[in-house]
Amino acid sequence: MANAIMTVYGGPPVAATVLGRGGSRIPTAGKIRAGIKVLSRAAADEPRARELYDQGVAAGQSFEQIEEAIAAALPKIRTPLVPRNVAWFTVRGRDFANPALAEQLLDAHGEDRGEGRRLYRFPVVFPSDHWQTVMPHELATWGAHEKRYWSAYSPDGRVRHCLCHSPVPLVDNGKRAIRIFGGRKTMLREDNGGVCEPEACREYQLKQCNLSGRFLFFVPGIRSVSAFELHTNSFYAMNAAIQTFETIGFLRGGRISGFLDRQRTPFYLSKRLMEVSHIDEQGKAVRVPQWIIELQAPVDVAALLREHEDDEAAIVQADTAGVASQVLERIEPAAQDVEDRAAAGDTEPPTPGQDGEPSADKVLARAIASGVAAERYEAYADRRWGSGWKLNRHGRRRAWDELERYRNDPQGYADKVDTEMRAVS
Repeated sequence: MANAIMTVYGGPPVAATVLGRGGSRIPTAGKIRAGIKVLSRAAADEPRARELYDQGVAAGQSFEQIEEAIAAALPKIRTPLVPRNVAWFTVRGRDFANPALAEQLLDAHGEDRGEGRRLYRFPVVFPSDHWQTVMPHELATWGAHEKRYWSAYSPDGRVRHCLCHSPVPLVDNGKRAIRIFGGRKTMLREDNGGVCEPEACREYQLKQCNLSGRFLFFVPGIRSVSAFELHTNSFYAMNAAIQTFETIGFLRGGRISGFLDRQRTPFYLSKRLMEVSHIDEQGKAVRVPQWIIELQAPVDVAALLREHEDDEAAIVQADTAGVASQVLERIEPAAQDVEDRAAAGDTEPPTPGQDGEPSADKVLARAIASGVAAERYEAYADRRWGSGWKLNRHGRRRAWDELERYRNDPQGYADKVDTEMRAVS
């Protein structure tokens, strides 16, 4: 199964290695598919193709395996199988490293609505607060055995590039390819200037380049250290999911990972029959019914808002209590503690009465290092943890811990701050 590089919520800092510095690598345990594949019109006319298809479905083979078997037996059929949109998700043992996981999914969440036991709706939790991480997507062109071209944004997010694999250098007068460390290198595609413009792209116009994405998640109750993936090519599904992610992130102070509330409510993935439009060959908008993947968040919005308010109130109350205790007890930093910190090269005094807690200045310095201006971060933090966060050790600790979680993804953190501040502006 393919691996995904994720910024995992609450993960520890990752040290540099010979393979580079990056987020935790979480393997995927298997694929849940959005639909099925059926015999094409040409294949359906062949008794042998029908036999191989029925045998493969009964044995729980993946559609790729069934397609390969038909292509090997009947090479004249160029397209043995075609996708079909259905109301359920397909779960097959051959799509999982451990086939027993497929049975566990169906046993836990399968339903019989008159067409056998199917997976129509199931709970999920996401391992990252960055929606681009849990729903990676791109425009891509695939060849017979590999991806030929694909899209990627520039670091500032302003330009969408078109990338491809770099040619492998040859030695010994072109007789032998050199050994490449770390996999094949990538480069900007030369014949289009390295810019991804679908309207001017030959592959996109010939429907060889398409939008492709996937959800990466865990299923509560299914014991697996690896994530599951669900692929989709639907713009409507991914666009609606982004809106859901951003709404929940706003209500939960930027978090979409884990359960949604204290009642351990998860997200749910299901399907909804919708009329979607597309442009036909004559340039006219045509509406057709399609089963679209839907990301649901069945939570009480008012409860989430109250929960956020309760957190802020607790910080302000703790701040008031902390200041009062300092005034009454006149707590001063111990002289020996100051000497020890000075000897260690740390000239900044500790927070009164709380040795080792981060100061407001340190929190602001970390935010600035992540690419967030001090004034903008203070406005964000005031909204996130309440106006007393700088004076209270609990508020400073929560701000510091959030910055620590994004230590290896400063751009992702800057995007998170910008998203939340745009939502309130």
